[in-house]
Amino acid sequence: MRDTSQLAKIFGDHTVAQLSSARVLVVGAGGIGCELLKNLAMSGFHSIHSIDLDHIDLSNLNRQFLFQRRHIKLSKSQVATAAITRFNPRVRASAEQANITNTQYDVDWFAQFDIVLNALDNLEARRHVNTMCLAARVPLVESGTAGYLGQVTVIKGAKTECFECQPKPVERKTYPVCTIRSTPTTPIHCIVWAKDYLFAQLFAESSDEGAMDVEETAENSDELSALREESRALAKLAGAMGTQDFARLVFDKVFDEDVERLLSMKDMWVQRRPPTVLDFAALSEHTGFDPAHPDDHAVLEPKEWCALFVHSAERLAQRRLAMDQSTQSGLVFDKDDDDTLHFVAATANLRSLAFGIEQKSIFATKAMAGNIIPAIATTNAIVAGMMVMQAILVLAQRIPECHTSYVTYGKRARCIIKEPLAEPNPRCPVCRRRYLTLRVRDCAQTTLGDVLDFVKGLDSDRDLQLGDDISVVEGTRMLYDPDFDDNLSKPLYELGIVSGKMIMLTSEDDDDGSIVPVVLSIAAAKSQDSLAIEGFESVPIFAPLPQLVSADAESDDEDDVITDDFVVDDSGAIVLEDDDVVTSPMIASAVSSISEELSKRKLDEISVISQDDTKRRAVSDDDIEVLD
Repeated sequence: MRDTSQLAKIFGDHTVAQLSSARVLVVGAGGIGCELLKNLAMSGFHSIHSIDLDHIDLSNLNRQFLFQRRHIKLSKSQVATAAITRFNPRVRASAEQANITNTQYDVDWFAQFDIVLNALDNLEARRHVNTMCLAARVPLVESGTAGYLGQVTVIKGAKTECFECQPKPVERKTYPVCTIRSTPTTPIHCIVWAKDYLFAQLFAESSDEGAMDVEETAENSDELSALREESRALAKLAGAMGTQDFARLVFDKVFDEDVERLLSMKDMWVQRRPPTVLDFAALSEHTGFDPAHPDDHAVLEPKEWCALFVHSAERLAQRRLAMDQSTQSGLVFDKDDDDTLHFVAATANLRSLAFGIEQKSIFATKAMAGNIIPAIATTNAIVAGMMVMQAILVLAQRIPECHTSYVTYGKRARCIIKEPLAEPNPRCPVCRRRYLTLRVRDCAQTTLGDVLDFVKGLDSDRDLQLGDDISVVEGTRMLYDPDFDDNLSKPLYELGIVSGKMIMLTSEDDDDGSIVPVVLSIAAAKSQDSLAIEGFESVPIFAPLPQLVSADAESDDEDDVITDDFVVDDSGAIVLEDDDVVTSPMIASAVSSISEELSKRKLDEISVISQDDTKRRAVSDDDIEVLD
């Protein structure tokens, strides 16, 4: 049993009591998550809930030390929580194997926790947790590692930057569409084709062609025209989803008909190896292979790839048909989703087989499709330790003492550097929002028009300050604006607006961005009222946005030109104005080393907020991703 006397000497008896009673949510039970759960259990936290979607894989055992070989294929969160209760029997640990983005984890569910700690390797999920914590007004400790680099920060609504306050451009490698479609030469070409073209066309809401060079030019117009024709042909095959012939029809289309068409272009293969048509009947012969449990680290035989293709295609078709059609959404590729990963791996390797390209194991495909950087156990341990220290300060109401910390790597005197938490970006599209909870008694009986009438009829002390011309948006969907009222008479349920969803209300009269949008989190009713809104007392007061001055406008300081929230100095550098930031010359050199390290590793997703001498800068290559 853990002795907390040492903690009491450092933080005081009152803080130790707070830790023992605090309800903690840990999102992710992988590389960072295992270390974090162990640290929490050994640091006086007694009420811990863990959630993770993934199963334990053989590759996890070299750094996720709560797992053993006998745990392979079991739930990460459940095994991890069971392990920490053996370390400290006083811990009340619970676990779920689920996707944190599911609507069942609504604002009320998040609000039951005193603090949330993110140990995720998924950008979409991190953004979702960030938004839910803002809506539930729960502090969040965010973390990430990338090889030898790591970062920890604290997010507190209206007090600090949120996860979205700094832009995170995703730097994606692009490939010419003609190469992906007709003349692949490397495994990554086949993986991009399987993930961003075939999977997207069959199972996603719309095609994601982000990894292909789809800007139409004179050189590729013919290729794009042919690609659209192929897309229409695949769309017709979607009608066979759920039938016994669906997988065979897709196979014959992409590995027989399309290859035959390519072979008819004789000139294309004068100096290239021509592809080979694949025969479904020959490859689908029974081999005793179990496609439900493939060996992720082996390069399968052609017949095994075919069996895996059929199995995953049928499972994805069933899932796609079972989705609520009112949401008009589709499946999304996730490297931790076995069905989507197996489909991409099988189709990519069958295409490699047809074109005489080296085949890759499912594990290797996962790394290439997910842009994964191998994780380092030591970095995970350091980051998890820093997370617990920040969590203790947050629960002790010592937010001013919290900071953003970085684990760096290189020839420096210190491998951990820190800086004060930054204030929210006044133009952030996520945290500059008024988050309220809309409680709906029956989403099947309440229409969108009822919601608008209710909002417009609120008392003056609860006025949303949006004016009369209101627009309603859910995700990327426009539900209503003054020129589009088709949905007013539709029940919320029919529009896919149920508990766990969010809708954003904006003003059509907001020409200068001065009106703060309102985000309504849909939740179950707590009274007999058909509609009720909560949270007005906790909504922060937002300062007016600074006036924008064009770069060519005159300035009192000839050396600086004000533009947006930044200062452009005479060297051309863009610098955030922040007079309260305590700076250190060492940070500049550390940031330089970090930037060099990121460039070497070609990270696709990492975000580092740093300082340069006396002026704070943002160095961004997006979010941090680890292999879990």
